[in-house]
Amino acid sequence: MIIIPLGVSSATPTAVRHLPSVALWRDGSVFLFDCGENAQMRLLQAGVKRSKVEAIFISHLDGDHIFGLFGLLSTLQLQRREKELHIIGPKGLKKMIDSVFGVAEVELEFPIKYKELKSDLDHEVVMEGDEFYVEARPLKHTKFCIGYRFQEKDKPGKVDAAKAAEAGITDDTQFKALKNGEDVTLADGSTVHSADIVGDPRPGESFVYVTDTEFCENAIRLAENATILFHEATFGEPLKEKAEDTGHSSAQDAAIVAKTAKVERLVIGHFSARYSNQFLLLKEARGVFEKTWLAYELRPIFTNPEQEKEIISPRVEIIDLKDKRAQKSKKTFQPAPKRKGGFKKRRFKRKPANARYYKSDDSDKPPKTRYSKPYRRPDDNQSRPSPHRPSKPLPITPRTPFDDFDRF
Repeated sequence: MIIIPLGVSSATPTAVRHLPSVALWRDGSVFLFDCGENAQMRLLQAGVKRSKVEAIFISHLDGDHIFGLFGLLSTLQLQRREKELHIIGPKGLKKMIDSVFGVAEVELEFPIKYKELKSDLDHEVVMEGDEFYVEARPLKHTKFCIGYRFQEKDKPGKVDAAKAAEAGITDDTQFKALKNGEDVTLADGSTVHSADIVGDPRPGESFVYVTDTEFCENAIRLAENATILFHEATFGEPLKEKAEDTGHSSAQDAAIVAKTAKVERLVIGHFSARYSNQFLLLKEARGVFEKTWLAYELRPIFTNPEQEKEIISPRVEIIDLKDKRAQKSKKTFQPAPKRKGGFKKRRFKRKPANARYYKSDDSDKPPKTRYSKPYRRPDDNQSRPSPHRPSKPLPITPRTPFDDFDRF
C-alpha cells in the first residue's frame, strides 16, 4: 500500500497547505479518505489518476472535509466514467450531493453506491473485497465523525521450495493448491500435506484514518497493531483546552493513541493554520512515540519501499515555500567559487554616465569604447526580433505537466 497525503491543513488552507484529504493506493486501485477543496488537483499533482478512485470515505460533513467532492464527481462525469463508485459517510451525505447537482441541473451518469452511517454507529464493516475490508467506528467530535481502518486480509504463508522438491512437488498448480491450504495427492498415491510445506499465514497490512476527534477509546481500537496510523494533530499541548473545546487532538494525544495501540508508524497531519512550523508538533509527538512522521503533501509513504518505490512519484517538485534557497533553480543559484583566503566578493565596474549608443552611419562618431554598441537596421523582408514573438511558432494549446492522463 502507498499512502499519499493530499491536504494536511485544518479548517482553512494556507499558502503551503491544502484542506484534508488522503489517498491510499493498492494494486492499481485508489481509495480516498475525505475530499477537501482542490483534492482532485492534488491527485493529478501526486501522479494518481482520478479514474482509478474506487471508493471515497468521508469522516464527517464539515466543509473542509467534503467540499472538494462535488468537483471530483463533476470531473468523473466529464471523463465519461462508467465504473461504479462507492461513497461512504455519515447520513445526509447523499442528500447533500443530490442537492448540489440538482441545483446545477447535472445528472451523474455513472452509478454511485452509497453507504450512509447513522449516529448510533458502534462498529461496522462498511466495505469488503476479496483481499481487504474497511471497518468504521465513531469518534469524539463536536458532530458525528467516523474513523476508518483499511485492513488487508491475512496472506498465505510462504512455500518452502526445498521441502516441496523433496516431496515431489513440481507443477505450478500443485504449488498453488498447497499455498491455499489444500493437500496434494501425487501420481504414486502419496499425499503431501500443506501444513508440512507452507509456513504460517502472514498478517496483512493496515491503514487507519483518524481525524477531527478528541482522545478517545475508539481511536485506539481502530489503530490496534496498525501498520500506519494517520492521526490528526491540530494543536500543541499548550492549547489542550482549545483542542477539547473544538473536538480536536493535540500532537501528544495522537502519540498516546499510537503508543497504546502499538502501531508501527504514526503520521500526524490536520495542522492548525497558526502553526507555520509544524516541527514543534513533531517534537511533541516524538516525546511520547518515537516512530512519528510529519505528513508532507504529495510525498508518498510506502508500506513496502522495496516493491513500491517506483510506482508513484509526484509530477510537481515538492518545494517548501518558506525556504527561499530551495525556490531558486539550479541555473540561477550558483555558490560562489572557493578561493584562497576564503570567499571573495565579485565587483563589477559601473557604466559611465556619459556612455552612449551610436548609429553606424554617424560621421562624427567617437572612437569605439567598450560601451559602444553598433546599430543595425533590419532588412525590409526581415521582421524586427521581439522578446514577445518567439522565432519558432508555439503550439496552439501548450501542454502542462498535468496533461499526461487519460481524459476519457
